[in-house]
This record gives sequence, C-alpha cells and structure tokens, in this order.
Amino acid sequence: PPAYDPYSMFNFLPSLSFSTLRKPRRTPINNNNNINGERLYFVVFLVVLLSRCFPTLSASSCLDSYLDSYTMSSVALTVRKVARVLPALPTSDGAGVRLSRAIGTRALDHLDPFLLLDHFSSDNPDDYIAGFPSHPHRGFSTLTYMLQGDFEHRDSKGNVGRLSSGSVQWMTAGRGVIHSEMPIQKDGRLSGFQLWIDLPRASKMIEPSYQDIHSEVIPEVPLFEGGLVRVISGMFRGTRGPVDSIVPLLYLDTRVQPQPEAHTIQYALPAGHACFVYVYEGNLEVDQRQVAAGNLVVFDSPAATDAEEHQIQIRTTSAGYILVAAQPLKQPVVRRGPFVMCTQEDLMQAFVDYQSGAF
Repeated sequence: PPAYDPYSMFNFLPSLSFSTLRKPRRTPINNNNNINGERLYFVVFLVVLLSRCFPTLSASSCLDSYLDSYTMSSVALTVRKVARVLPALPTSDGAGVRLSRAIGTRALDHLDPFLLLDHFSSDNPDDYIAGFPSHPHRGFSTLTYMLQGDFEHRDSKGNVGRLSSGSVQWMTAGRGVIHSEMPIQKDGRLSGFQLWIDLPRASKMIEPSYQDIHSEVIPEVPLFEGGLVRVISGMFRGTRGPVDSIVPLLYLDTRVQPQPEAHTIQYALPAGHACFVYVYEGNLEVDQRQVAAGNLVVFDSPAATDAEEHQIQIRTTSAGYILVAAQPLKQPVVRRGPFVMCTQEDLMQAFVDYQSGAF
C-alpha cells in the first residue's frame, strides 16, 4: 500500500576531460605532481603521435584510464563520503498520480535547501492520467525535469508551457501562485522528477516567476563513448546550464550506456554545499557502496578545510542518475501541504491569503 504522506500538497484541500586537470585554488598538491605532470605530457604526445600514424586508434579512449589515475593521484581534493542511502517510498499525489518520494518522508524530512524530491515513472496510464489539477504554492521554487513523456503547465499568472521529453520547468512560487500540471499523452511511458527548493526568508514573498526550458537548449557534456552529462543548472567542466535560480543550484543528469569496464566520474562542488544523487536506472558504486535504481544517496558535510572545492566520485558500467547540490539556507522550515514558510504565523497567513483569493 502507499506509504503515509504527511507532505502531500493535496492533503489540506478539500568520465573525464582535460578541464578536470586544473588545480583548484588553495588546494594542496601531491608531492609527485611534477613527475606526474611530465609523465602526462609525454603520454599525451605519444598517444597523439600514434593516433596520427594509425587513424583507427582513438586517442580519447587511450587517454581515459590514464587521466583517471593522473587526476586521482595528483590533485588532493576532499572527497565527499556517503552519509545515508535511502530507498524512495511509494506514494501518490495530485489526483492519484503514483510516484516514489525520496525527500519529504519520515526518514528524510528535508535536506536543506531541498524540501521534496518525487520520481514518477510508469507505463500504465492509470498511474498518471489524473495528473495534478489546480493547486497553490507559496514560499519555495519547483524544478520539474521530464525524462520521457508530455505534461502541460498552466498557472494563475497566465503562463502556459509544455513539458516534453528532456525539458525543464522552473517555477518560483514566491508570494503565491495557483497552477496545474496535466499529462497530454493518453498512453505510453511517463517519467521524470519534481524537486522543491526552499527560498531564502527574504525572498519568500517575491512575485512568482516561470521558466520553460526546452530540451534542445540544455547542453550535454560528453564523458566518453556512451557517457554524457546534461547540465540543467550550474556549471560542469566549463559548461553552464540554462536554469536561472534564486538559490544557486547544481543539477546534472548523467547517462552511461553499458560499458565493458567501469568508469569513474568525478564532480566538483563548492565546499559546504548539500549534495545528493538519485539513481533512476542501472546501478553505481559510490564510497565503496553499491547503489541500485530507486535509491537516494545523501553525502556528508565535512568540516570546512582550505579547499574551495570538494569532489564526488561515482563509478559505474551502466546507469542513469541525477546529481543535485546547493548551499544550505540554515533557516527554519515550517511547512504544511504546498506552503513552506519560516514561522507558524506566516504559514497560517498563507492559508488565509489563499482562502481569501489573494493568490
């Protein structure tokens, strides 16, 4: 049966590139750095020379494993450890949409500044066809990312957008908005995510805003043959995503097709940022732990060091997963249904404003 869901918004209603070799500022360097650097230049020269002589030889594939070992041994970054691995829990929301909830449960109420993470994925129209009819929000932002399928967004500010495979919708509810998200398709697979991100206390009553971001404008960074990262928000290896958010956000979708050998993929993020990975396909290894699809990986928050950047390391032969990170807001979270404020008084005022038609 579906898990108990105290946060339903309806409850109250009737691998590597050369860019990863850069030296992080104020980051200690291994004593073997000079030796490794000279060895790297020699290997690059040798592989390029061989690829010129033998056109069928792939320079990128030859360098891949060497660059892994070079980066791991020559740059001493703080590698984030796994704090928890949690399964997403089955539940339903909206008008009966079946989904899996990874953040916003009894096991993990929130991960500052992330309030909720839902993963919806089904081939059965009965699981999603009722959609999410009109409902209000206040005090946070939502990011909806479609892996497959078609939804239509409409809101009380006159915005209309179509969410199709690979596209993103960013909505800042601010002082209040009423919107609906309804499936356009009548059958076939529907799969994607919705993430709620808290707003700073000073921004909770700003005017609502909306971004409709089509799949073709989301950049993709190749890792190796059969591996890529879609940069939805933030920066990855010099490529910036199109989502513009009040709370700076890193949101990456990594896809690795079946490989003969496992690849280690490294991600840099600022020290102190909260970070999680959700596996939606395949499996991966992180911090010597095997993680299967349908699980959320929460990383630790180590004490501040001289390093400006930390690193996440993930190893896989075949997987699909999102990696998300942001600076914690460190403010009270007072929530009920679709309203998230910082005080009980502000939360009650949200109900009053909605019922009086102020949204």
